Amino acid sequence: MSKLVFILPDGTAQTVAAIPDTSAMRHAVDNGLPLDADCGGECMCATCHVHVDPGWFNKLEPAEEQEADMLGVVDDPSPTSRLSCRIRMTEKLDGLVLRLPPTHR
Repeated sequence: MSKLVFILPDGTAQTVAAIPDTSAMRHAVDNGLPLDADCGGECMCATCHVHVDPGWFNKLEPAEEQEADMLGVVDDPSPTSRLSCRIRMTEKLDGLVLRLPPTHR
């Protein structure tokens, strides 16, 4: 099974098992990580914003227009900002590293 690594705002890492075709947001929520995901993965709130580790950013599918629009309103944006609800896990993303911005609880 693939793995997904979340770096929490305090710098600690939490590795979770990643189920294929499941969003990174769902993995965070299901594992009790401090990610709000208020809209439940509908790409409507941007509360699941993460910073993708630079080494992984270009391995993701490009953001679609709706996600790009939502990224325009996030706190703590970075050049590798994405919404975790739009990152679907695949085998090629085994080991993906996502950082929760400091604004997450």
